[in-house]
Amino acid sequence: MSIYPVRRMRRLRAAESLRSLVRETRLNPGQLVMPLFVRPGWRVREEIPSMPGNYHMSVDRIIEEAVRLEALGVGGILLFGLPEIKDHRASHSAAKHGIVQRAIRGIKKECQRILVITDVCLCAYMEHGHCGVAVREKGDNFRIDNDESVKLLAAMAVSHAQAGADIVAPSDMMDGRVAVMRQALDQNGCKNTPIMSYSAKFASSFYGPFRDAANSAPAFGDRKTYQMDPANGDEALREIEMDIQEGADIVMVKPALPYLDVIWRAKNRFGFPMAAYCVSGEFAMATAAAKMGWADRDAVVMEMLTCIKRAGADIIITYWAKEVAERLHEESAARLQDYRNLPEEMAEGDFQQEDESEEPGDVSGQPQDK
Repeated sequence: MSIYPVRRMRRLRAAESLRSLVRETRLNPGQLVMPLFVRPGWRVREEIPSMPGNYHMSVDRIIEEAVRLEALGVGGILLFGLPEIKDHRASHSAAKHGIVQRAIRGIKKECQRILVITDVCLCAYMEHGHCGVAVREKGDNFRIDNDESVKLLAAMAVSHAQAGADIVAPSDMMDGRVAVMRQALDQNGCKNTPIMSYSAKFASSFYGPFRDAANSAPAFGDRKTYQMDPANGDEALREIEMDIQEGADIVMVKPALPYLDVIWRAKNRFGFPMAAYCVSGEFAMATAAAKMGWADRDAVVMEMLTCIKRAGADIIITYWAKEVAERLHEESAARLQDYRNLPEEMAEGDFQQEDESEEPGDVSGQPQDK
């Protein structure tokens, strides 16, 4: 084995051109997905206080944003709906003219390339904010009815697919929902609609800003009876394996940065298309640190997303998708402009030629034969 001083690892770090030549992981706009929040109204674009640079938008504004993201080459958008009416059965979640269904149709009419992915969960449509049907047991104690919830989720997925969604993404963490959803899609003319399952979704403290954005905080209790314990990596692999067996086409780990080990293990074990959701809390940490002057925001963002991809994510869902795509294009455009600014033919004397009047000796310093 070659060791120092024969092997010097710093040789390939000496200049950016060398570092770029051997770089193992690169971000691509086509592998980024931008979450968008659609709400009722017209010409509405309201910034979300806990997530600067992200907005609640009406359908017309969402369509405009999708057109911009498509022009940047962003791979997809992930739609979350904020309905006008919430109830105990999430009745508007599968409505033909629901807020998400209208957004899907509008985007598909104007965009040909960008993928429309829809979040399939009941929390934003339930008056209590939980991801399933709540059943009262004793006094003020409730439980989430798994099997009844799965029926509603399957109907919601079918309505999204029939409206034109390219991919449906169940995020509820109910047992068996992928199998039931796959069967419902196949039986309703949507057999070619892929399922991107939130397979390992942890009961994380990093969701705070999102619940403000989606207006979906639970009115009682928490979500620990259906979302995963952050301490359990082996269980996450079992969840992912079950979703693959039930018919998921893409699996997901959420959040991303605190769970890079799960992404790595799942990708190496299953070799399956892997998505990772860089969540609102991760976004908020970088944003707040930069605001305080504690971190270089742009550098932190690129490092976070690169590390998520290096861990094994093929798809990264991130609130930075738009700005990262812009940055990647700007770098390429700058290089292209430098090239185009060069004249087709260089003027005589632009480059000084090496003096060939003297021939160097060999490396030993001895005179060469003529």
